[in-house]
Amino acid sequence: MSNFLQDHRNTVIALAVLVIGFMMSAYVVPEEDQVVIIRTGEPVGTVNTPGGETDAGLYFRVPFIDSVNRIEKRLLDLEMTDEEVLSADQQRLLVNAYARFRITDPVRMVERAGSTDGVRNALEPILNSVLRQELGRRTFQAMLTAERGSALANVRTNLDRQARQYGAEVVDVKIMRTDLPEAPLQSAFRRMESDREREARTIRAGGSRDARIIRAEADAESARIYAEAFGKDAEFYDFYRAMQSYDATFSNDDNPSESSIILSPDNEYLRQFRGRR
Repeated sequence: MSNFLQDHRNTVIALAVLVIGFMMSAYVVPEEDQVVIIRTGEPVGTVNTPGGETDAGLYFRVPFIDSVNRIEKRLLDLEMTDEEVLSADQQRLLVNAYARFRITDPVRMVERAGSTDGVRNALEPILNSVLRQELGRRTFQAMLTAERGSALANVRTNLDRQARQYGAEVVDVKIMRTDLPEAPLQSAFRRMESDREREARTIRAGGSRDARIIRAEADAESARIYAEAFGKDAEFYDFYRAMQSYDATFSNDDNPSESSIILSPDNEYLRQFRGRR
């Protein structure tokens, strides 16, 4: 073995140098990544970028001179958690939102932000500001209707305009939750409860008024019918009313044995018992 190494020493050294040089210069770009080649601090090439001329695969660089900056090609998330926003109706809202973006111009991203984290740090306050402006034009109730979609579309457009400066494209903006803070929420519930109670009192008062009107109209109609009946046959009406009075006075359904009343035969109340004359 030693004789072989002695005889082929130069060949072994050359192969070792080639292997080391290959390992230092070769790099693999997967489908989910895009690469920017940096030489002396400046971007000099890209690999597997959207709309570019190269695809994923094996590539080479100049060792010690070129550096490889790998950038995510897939969608990235930008989150905004529990930010307080003032709506148009002066409601303080706690908003959880997120945006999804991707890097479409990696060279500009490297020049302006340096990395995807730099893009996130740049876009986060912009998302916050744009969302505040858009929700500040709308009421809390409007955000619970289809108008929410229009508001988010405006937020995405404005955020995307700013993201283009960093080589990014905003694909979507969503609001995961829009709530009132705890104390204002309880106050809103109490206000809604008092409003419903006041509305219920108004409805009950209107119903009571209508009931009195209906009873009064019914009593007037009853009096009219009685008056018409009395006018048609006064003697029969007098007889019928007297019979009703006798029935109410002399009947004792609870204890019939104790029903007793003493009146003079000439009493005017008993005139119907004397017959017509």
